[in-house]
Parts: sequence; C-alpha cells; structure tokens
Amino acid sequence: MNPLLSALQPYPFERLRQLFADVAPPAGLRPISLGIGEPKHPTPRFIQQALADAALQPGGGLAGYPATAGDPALRRAITDWLQRRYALALDPATQVLPVNGSREALFAFAQTVLDPSRPGATVVCPNPFYQIYEGAALLGGATPYYAPSDPARNFGVDWDAVPEDVWARTQLLFVCSPGNPTGAVMPLDEWAKLFALSDRHGFVIASDECYSEIYFRDEPPLGGLEAAAKLGRADFRRLVAFTSLSKRSNLPGLRSGFVAGDAALLKAFLLYRTYHGSAMSPVVQTASIAAWGEEAHVVENRAQYRAKFAEVTPILAEVLDVALPDAGFYLWAAIPRAYGNDDAAFARDLLAQYNVTVLPGSYLARETRGGNPGAGRIRMALVAETAECAEAARRIAAFVRGLPPARSDS
Repeated sequence: MNPLLSALQPYPFERLRQLFADVAPPAGLRPISLGIGEPKHPTPRFIQQALADAALQPGGGLAGYPATAGDPALRRAITDWLQRRYALALDPATQVLPVNGSREALFAFAQTVLDPSRPGATVVCPNPFYQIYEGAALLGGATPYYAPSDPARNFGVDWDAVPEDVWARTQLLFVCSPGNPTGAVMPLDEWAKLFALSDRHGFVIASDECYSEIYFRDEPPLGGLEAAAKLGRADFRRLVAFTSLSKRSNLPGLRSGFVAGDAALLKAFLLYRTYHGSAMSPVVQTASIAAWGEEAHVVENRAQYRAKFAEVTPILAEVLDVALPDAGFYLWAAIPRAYGNDDAAFARDLLAQYNVTVLPGSYLARETRGGNPGAGRIRMALVAETAECAEAARRIAAFVRGLPPARSDS
C-alpha cells in the first residue's frame, strides 16, 4: 500500500458521524441538516433535457470514447462564459480543460505540479480549508502549511503570517475565493501580493472559485484570472483557476467543471489526465454546454440564496455572532460563550435537543501555533429551501436561549 495514505485525516463528515454515533435526536422533530454543502435547489429543466437528448442521440452520445481534452464546442462554451463573466479572452484550444468537477481536478492538479524529490516540498493552503487541499498535498509527497484566517478581516486569509522561508520552499498555493467556510472574497491587492510571491519563489497558484456565482453584493466576486488580467498578467503564468457547475447551476451530480489559465500548466495537466482516465462523458459535455451558455437560471438561483440569507441571518444574529458573508452559501458563526471553544459539544447538543445538524468549525481546520482557527465556530450550509432553513434557524435560536424544543414535526 502507498504509505502516504496513512497521513490522511478522516474527512469532516466521517468525524461528524462518529460524534453523533450515540445521539438519539427527538423523534417529534423532523431532522434538518445544515451540515453538508450540497446544493438542493432544483436542477434546471433545460439542462436535464439536454442530458437526456444527448444520451438518446442515434449513433452518438454514449457510443464512443470521449477525448480527454473535451469537445471543442464545450471548450468554446467555457471561454465564451469567461468572456461574459470576467471580460477575459482565452484560447479554447490551450487555456481551458473540462474536468469531472473541481474536486477531482484540484486533487489531480497537485499530483501534476508537485515534485517531492525537491527538499522541503510545501503546499500552502488556507486554514480553515477544503480538505482536498491537504489530501492532495500529502499524497503528492509534500507538507501542508496552513495560513490562518483573520476574524478582523472578515476571515480573509492572513498571507503575511506565512514566513518567508515557507514561501521559499512552496511549490503550490491553494486559494479559495469566495472562501469555504468563511465566504470571504479576496481583493485585488491580495492577488497582487500573491503574484509577487509566486514570481519571487516560482510556486503555482491553484484558485478554487466554485462559489463565484452565489454572492450578496451588487458586484460579483473577483476571480483569479480576472485579477491577473487587471494586473497585466495576461499570460496567467503559474496560475490556474477551477470552477464547476455544482453550485452555479445546482448540478452536483453531473460532476462537471473546468480549469483555465496558464497554457503550459494545462498542457502538462492534460498529459496527466490522459493517463489518469478522466475524460468527461459526451452526454455530460452536451449538458454542460447548455448550462454554461444560459445565465437566467444562475440569476434566479442567486436570487433564491439572497432571499434565504435575508430571512435566516437576522434570526441567528439575535443569538450568535454571525453576519452575511461576501459570497457562498455558508454562515460561519461563533458559538455561545458558555461552550467556550467546544464547537463539537455545541453541535452534539443541538442535534440531541433540536434535531438540527451543523458542522463543527474545528473539523474544517488544523491546529497550529496560534490554535485551531475553526474552534468555537460552526458552519451552516443554507442549501435547502428557505422554509426549512428558517425552521432550522428558529430551532437554533431556541436552543441557544435555552428554550425547550417544541415537539412537533414542523
């Protein structure tokens, strides 16, 4: 067996399952989960139809092996979307690749980029973070370094806290903007700082942008490639952005996304993917073309999240330290002082008394010299319909106030 597998930590949801193993929630309250960030809004009908039509196409659809590089029509649909969204002009032949969701691509990209034979191979990632970053680093033979989030800056990452000697041995930097779990969006001056560090030390930047289309301000979140173009880096050197249709179009089961950026990096990534066996199904490609080419459903999806957060956030803000994020579909809340930093105990008691599941923030972070930056916080994924999320918020508010649960299946 690969000895590096032993370095992997349990996934947050496995830890949550173990935490709740002997909890018996009240039978009179139906369960509500805010734990997993899995979109629950309906999948647009026109995308479902495109998928079905492609599968039933005579002589096509499922009748042949797909190319790893993807159909030129899909790559063009992606670059057209990047032009509309970010005013970017990318070459569909060399600067984009379709992938089976951003999760698999983030992991695979690290295996392409990392050179564990170089002493001190390091991957820098935010803390808290999406655990794929850590797993990709460890299985790539590198050591993760966790850059802490700063509560004083809306939980943006404190890149200045990373020592210069760490940057010097860094091979890959994972950026997540809008962030998971904090929802923080990185401004242009921070991108400029990271690009300067990349130029000085030669590391690659992987920009995870899967929450880019769910936002609450008038101005959409700045993307990594967009930031590079604004700063005169039109070749996107040492920069690759990752996004998907999962959150944008409510298609987590489709497993469809793309990577875009530095043509030299994508050439190497395509070579890796050719051997990795990660070509996208032709029927998924057809549905993806339909999704990337239509924006009205994205606007409607965003409006649903805005209305939901507008209703739910004030309920929780009465009892918890929580505020509307810059973007994304999570609330990142501090637990009551009575629990100290024991976010796991808070989550366990909430389930036991009110049958609501939240994710302990400490499960999304790692202990460093400054402590665990997720301790004392919880992540709530507002992915269900508004009424269900509002009911969960009311139960959480009652729990924090110490009120007995109402025994009804409301």
